[in-house]
Amino acid sequence: MPPTAPISFRITAQDGPARTGIVTTPHGEFETPAFMPVGTKASVKALTPRQIGETRSQIILGNTYHLHIRPGEEVVAALGGLHGFMAWPGPILTDSGGYQVFSLSHRRRLTEEGVEFRSHIDGKKVFIGPEESMAIQNALGADIIMAFDECPPTVDVTREMLRDAADRTTRWARRCVDGHRRPEDQGLFGIVQGGTDPELRARSVAEITELDLPGYAIGGLALGEGHDSLVGTVAETAPLLPEDRPRYLMGVGPPKDVLGAIGHGVDMFDCVMPTRNARNYFLFTRVGPVRIRNSCHRQDPAPVDPECRCYTCRTFSRGYLRHLYLLGEPLASTAGTIHNVAFYQDVVIEAREAIKAGRYKDFARNFVERSGEAGFALR
Repeated sequence: MPPTAPISFRITAQDGPARTGIVTTPHGEFETPAFMPVGTKASVKALTPRQIGETRSQIILGNTYHLHIRPGEEVVAALGGLHGFMAWPGPILTDSGGYQVFSLSHRRRLTEEGVEFRSHIDGKKVFIGPEESMAIQNALGADIIMAFDECPPTVDVTREMLRDAADRTTRWARRCVDGHRRPEDQGLFGIVQGGTDPELRARSVAEITELDLPGYAIGGLALGEGHDSLVGTVAETAPLLPEDRPRYLMGVGPPKDVLGAIGHGVDMFDCVMPTRNARNYFLFTRVGPVRIRNSCHRQDPAPVDPECRCYTCRTFSRGYLRHLYLLGEPLASTAGTIHNVAFYQDVVIEAREAIKAGRYKDFARNFVERSGEAGFALR
């Protein structure tokens, strides 16, 4: 670990490659494996900070591109940085804007210097390169900030395109290190690219880890390559990353993907799935998803998940939640999001307990099989 790094990581238990740990940041600790609810625009949609904490979430995520567009990093900085701005006292991670290189590919122009976007709000030109991403994230003030990367697609892509994106990601990471102005209180994580190509991933790992950063992420997955390819790529990539640094799999995802990656030594995850699905009538349970608008729930007195102890499951019936969703009541999104985020926290908390007990593989397989998902790729 770099001697001045504001982020430290300590492994507390291992069961094969799977591990538990504690990451210490300037705004407190969080346990790993950890799932980070996505608060793209400095808000986890439909939830107050207190409600986020009550789901047992310990760290949340914001997005550089979106916060730069609105309200602007200068506004966030003037109002106490992200922690003060959104009244969240715990650790925060900001994505660099690199994902938007992929998701806004129809609205951007990529060069060696960086990426020129057309704002999704008003069409104005917005330029973000490594130096700009660092300046924005330094102003936002998150505990963990991400290097600016080129996130290519993983399907309908040539090896040359993957290689070029990985090489550019390395060059941009070096510029991020040079442009980072708050190394004393913000930990910069590097990102490994290379698609599902083992050789490109290994080369990217070698180049990015030369920078000796306090943590590393596996980027460019969960973009349509499928569960087997995702977990297979993680299985080949994660062991190459330094054992004493947190490993972050970006943008993942379905519970079986999370559990598969934990089994290969990944420590951190984020995804919009629990929050977005909650707003779209789709609630997670241990025995499979509940589509709460279905008529079979009209007079159902049961909670969403009888095994869940979140506020929603302790308080509301499926019949009442269906009523809220059908009417478009704001409480529907809040109640559903509380449950889905709490469900994801239960997944990683139970995973931590299983690792400490030395029974992780059995736990993960049983969890996925019980939920009705097939094809679990944990080796």
